[in-house]
Amino acid sequence: MSFWAALAYLVAAVCFILALRGLSSPVTARQGNRYGIIGMAIAIVTTLLLPGIGNWGIIALGIAIGGAIGAFLALRIQMTALPQLIAAFHSLVGLAAVFVAAAAFLNPAAYGIGVPGNINTGSLIEMALGTAIGAITFTGSIIAFGKLQGLISGKPIVFKGQHVINAGLGLLLVLLVAALCTTSSGVFFTAIVLLSLVLGVLIIVPIGGADMPVVVSMLNSYSGWAACGIGFTLHNNLLIVVGALVGSSGAILSYIMCKGMNRSFFNVILGGFGGEAVAGGAGAGPQGTVKSGSADDAAFILKNAASVVIVPGYGMAVAQAQHALREMADHLKKDGVNVRYAIHPVAGRMPGHMNVLLAEANVPYDDVLELEDVNRDFAQTDVAFVIGANDITNPAAKSNPQSPIFGMPILDVEKAKTVLFIKRSMASGYAGIENELFYRDNTMMLFGDAKKVVEDIIKAMD
Repeated sequence: MSFWAALAYLVAAVCFILALRGLSSPVTARQGNRYGIIGMAIAIVTTLLLPGIGNWGIIALGIAIGGAIGAFLALRIQMTALPQLIAAFHSLVGLAAVFVAAAAFLNPAAYGIGVPGNINTGSLIEMALGTAIGAITFTGSIIAFGKLQGLISGKPIVFKGQHVINAGLGLLLVLLVAALCTTSSGVFFTAIVLLSLVLGVLIIVPIGGADMPVVVSMLNSYSGWAACGIGFTLHNNLLIVVGALVGSSGAILSYIMCKGMNRSFFNVILGGFGGEAVAGGAGAGPQGTVKSGSADDAAFILKNAASVVIVPGYGMAVAQAQHALREMADHLKKDGVNVRYAIHPVAGRMPGHMNVLLAEANVPYDDVLELEDVNRDFAQTDVAFVIGANDITNPAAKSNPQSPIFGMPILDVEKAKTVLFIKRSMASGYAGIENELFYRDNTMMLFGDAKKVVEDIIKAMD
């Protein structure tokens, strides 16, 4: 690689690091995206200018098709479908890793790693790891997509002896990798691909719907490590660096989210291995009387409050209610009400889902608080306004050891003087359990589409 190509790759790598730094906060997220775009543009152009690059027609066709699909999805995708879109993108990264590894295995001379039947051992190790992680990422991401899209039940799919089978298949995969590295046999390479595809399914199906945000983050990490492994095969330093950045940042984010849900990091990574309960199970539902109110009731309570904490959830995303919610908050602020937003680490169905929606509605960043910054304030809050959130406000996480979400930190909205809870019905949340908060004396349910209910509250205020 020439000096200028190496320098360009270094600049691109710095851009990707700055992109990750920028994406760590909603305030700098736009700038982070710009750095990411610039870095990727530099990487693509530099790679195309490397010596030995040919088949320009096929490359141009691939870029045109991929770019057109990406642009179409970016313009048409709804925020509610963004989590499953990300899962689908992860699957493509994993599949690309498998294809590149297969190409290198079938024609190693083109990559300078040996000849068929006699490939360098180091290259075989890199190739095998990239293939295994890529195949697991591919099928695992498809299962995650199905759960997020509602094509597959969000409840854990478990069967007797599941952990033993997964452990056995994992051990077999290690043995196949060792066999490939010692024999360079195509049979073992094919077996690694097929077994990894099966493992991707078995690892994700036992994870419940409430843990899907962690799964999306975890698969993001897997896709990065797959890319990193293939970077070694291709002798592409930038792909190694970028893959390591994505893999490590995804792993760190998964760990942070596991802490936010009081889940074992290794339990989630291994598909529930270890016997720890995962979200999505059923339990005895709470009993009591539900108090239902109208938009007029809610408007009166809100206008007479001194402090309001808004708790957004996936229901807000489905109804696209963030703009109406911002308008309602502005009305309250004009009347001197202290309005803030409380964000749970796993609200929505992907990391940062609620932050993105609120930023789209131009909600001031200073008004948006994380769980650890706002939880202590609920006891002094007049109104907790819950819009489309469910599992992240369920007191069963603290009071019911039999609940599948027991131990998960929640937003302590039940401590507020009044809880206004917008929901379409009394149906359970994504974890598959009822919320006992609905039956509390200080809770008023506001049934209906979140956007329409908020708009009706605004009219009542006027």
